[in-house]
Amino acid sequence: MLYLPRRLRLKPIMKKTAPPSSTLVLLVRHGQTPTTGKILPGRATGLHLAESGIKQAQAVAERIAGIKKVDAIYASPLERARETAAPIAAALGLRTKIDKGLLECEFGDWTGAELSKLMKLPEWSTVQRAPSTFRFPNGESFTEMQTRMVSAIDRLCAQHRGGVIVCVSHADPIKAAVAHAMGTHIDLFQRIVISTCSVSAVAYTNGGPIVLNVNSTGGSLGDLRPS
Repeated sequence: MLYLPRRLRLKPIMKKTAPPSSTLVLLVRHGQTPTTGKILPGRATGLHLAESGIKQAQAVAERIAGIKKVDAIYASPLERARETAAPIAAALGLRTKIDKGLLECEFGDWTGAELSKLMKLPEWSTVQRAPSTFRFPNGESFTEMQTRMVSAIDRLCAQHRGGVIVCVSHADPIKAAVAHAMGTHIDLFQRIVISTCSVSAVAYTNGGPIVLNVNSTGGSLGDLRPS
């Protein structure tokens, strides 16, 4: 057996591997509209931001502009989402890209109904406590909505791997996406609050999503990275 002098014994070379890159997704709910909290607008067209919603959109644009580099901004096709995305895109020097995967849930026959009346329906309890079992009449199920939203985010992350993207969407789809990222069953997603023009940040890594914040309505976004 060959022995080397102590000073000549070689130590194994440990290769330094870079941490897996993550794609940071900022999920932004649209700004306030004249019917927020009163009507279930769904996918009905013609609903624009209220004056307060325009101010909210400008404020969230300033917050997002503090991030060092944003690669792209996507928005639901509905007017309230596009109008929220506009000042963000302007602040970042980007063009808003429309993605149907970020659309509001299809509420079917419930579209345009007053929330105060919907809350009196026997089905409302199911919507709140067991949404995985509910399908809106002539509309979408919550499970289908979640699958669509998560699939859209996965597709956009693949296009911008290692980058930062903004997705302007609606309350229920964002709640469903956050629940999925947290490993929370869709039956519990109604416990998540997503306010108008709030920012929820998720880092999508090779090891799975990491939720960095939920329903953030103020403060800096510049340090959003998984530790």
